[in-house]
Amino acid sequence: MKVYTKTGDKGTTGLLTGERIEKDSIRVEAYGMVDEINSALGLARVWCCKDDTKDIIYNLQKMLMMVMADLASINKDTHYIKEEHVKQLEQYIDTIDAQLPPLNEFIVPGGNAGAAALDLARTTTRRGERQVIKLSKQEVVNEQVLIALNRLSDLCFMLSRAELAQD
Repeated sequence: MKVYTKTGDKGTTGLLTGERIEKDSIRVEAYGMVDEINSALGLARVWCCKDDTKDIIYNLQKMLMMVMADLASINKDTHYIKEEHVKQLEQYIDTIDAQLPPLNEFIVPGGNAGAAALDLARTTTRRGERQVIKLSKQEVVNEQVLIALNRLSDLCFMLSRAELAQD
């Protein structure tokens, strides 16, 4: 099977549900941003030192594939991202938070390569969240996707802090 299909040569792309839309549509921008988040997390996974952080990131990357599937689908009765995905993100955040000292000052991004990559993933997630919000003002978007992206940026922050914490 060839990688190229030539179906997008005139500026359109196919959605998961079969419709063809312009490549510069807000919907394509939204799931493209999620793809960027996934790549940023991939970089973070390579640079992080803690195995539990790497495991969480890998699970996040798999979830982001479902977020992209949700955003690349229209007129579907079912969604890929559900409330239990959001609850899992919140559980990760709460678990990490319980292991860290209270935060009482701003953190300058960086500190080590893993934390810096997670900081990049956090800011990329914020940008992606803004793009999905923009899409939701024009088209139907699974509300759980918006919530998941919001929690994901918080989780990236917590993972960055955990990566910097001394064992």
